[in-house]
Amino acid sequence: MPNPKRRHSRQRTAKRRSHDFLTSPSLSECPSCHERKLPHQICPKCGVYKGRDVVAVKEKK
Repeated sequence: MPNPKRRHSRQRTAKRRSHDFLTSPSLSECPSCHERKLPHQICPKCGVYKGRDVVAVKEKK
């Protein structure tokens, strides 16, 4: 097996490791239906954004 001739710099190592510590997106609660949703997005369950009905949502059977 070949071995590296020179060591990697701290910057190169940090760039490679930058995606190891990703966190999951934060979720907020919809004020109308109290479901979890992404902040600043239309609620996928009820279609409300900032207290207004923005999208008509079909009910699942």
